[in-house]
Order: sequence, then structure tokens, then C-alpha cells
Amino acid sequence: MKSLSACLLGLMVLAGCSSTNVKPQADTTPKSTESQQANTNNATGSNQQAAPDNTAPAAHSIYFSFDQSDVKNNYEPVLQANANWLKKHADTKVVLQGNTDERGSSEYNLALGNRRAENTKKALSMLGVASKNIEVVSFGKEKPKAACHEESCWAENRRADIVNNSVN
Repeated sequence: MKSLSACLLGLMVLAGCSSTNVKPQADTTPKSTESQQANTNNATGSNQQAAPDNTAPAAHSIYFSFDQSDVKNNYEPVLQANANWLKKHADTKVVLQGNTDERGSSEYNLALGNRRAENTKKALSMLGVASKNIEVVSFGKEKPKAACHEESCWAENRRADIVNNSVN
């Protein structure tokens, strides 16, 4: 687990991003969503003996700070749950959908969304998921989750979604 944290930290250091003309604001990544996902995944911890689960984990989102593409350590449970399931179902493919808030140009946001999805792919790959089973796509600012023009909505839109792409 320590080596995983060290690897994720290394990814965060290596993950570069350009800046825009927009001034960064305080990190307002949706804390309630982070807590819910972490609690949901911790509830299925390794201490429980459960029947084999053939249903894929629900689509999860990894949220990012303003103008950032590094995967935060608090998303390790989300990544680990998806990685464990994907390794058990090696024929399953996922799509990592990179998204941004509305600020910045379309071109910049497509590149930022791609970096977010690629860094999420690297994190899953480091957890043992075959790269061939992960597709990366960037929607930039074109598919917002929240549709207002303030920080609370922008924080919801800065994300990479892990979407199961197989039909079982």
C-alpha cells in the first residue's frame, strides 16, 4: 500500500499542466461526493467475506482541483475498487471520460480533460489493470455535470468519470 501511495505521489509530481488566464480559487472539490465514494468503497473492505459480485462497480468520478490533472490520494479507494473488479473481469473495458469546468478555451479544456483521464488511466494501470482495457476520451467542457456559473458547479465539472463500457 505504501508503494502504491508513493507511485501515486510520483504521478502527481510528474503530472504537468499549463495555466490559463483564469485565477485559481480555493480547492472546492465536492467533499460530500468524495466522502460518499470513499465510504461506499470502504464498506466492501477486505475483512468481509461476500458472495462473488458479478456486477461492475457503479460509474465513479475522480474530482480535480482547478487547472490540475493530478489524481489525489483520497481517491485511492475508488481506484482500488475499480481495479480489483477489472482484474477479476479481464475482458471488461472501461472508458475514462475527462471533463473540465467551463472556464478557458475549448482547445485548452479538451487537453486538460485528456490529461485528467490519462492520469486516471496511469493510476489504474499501476494497480494492475491492463492498459488495453482502458480507453481515454476527453469531453473538455462539453458535458457538464452541473449547469450553473459558480464555483460549486465548476467543482462538480472538474472530473474524470470511470464508465464500464462492456455489456455483460
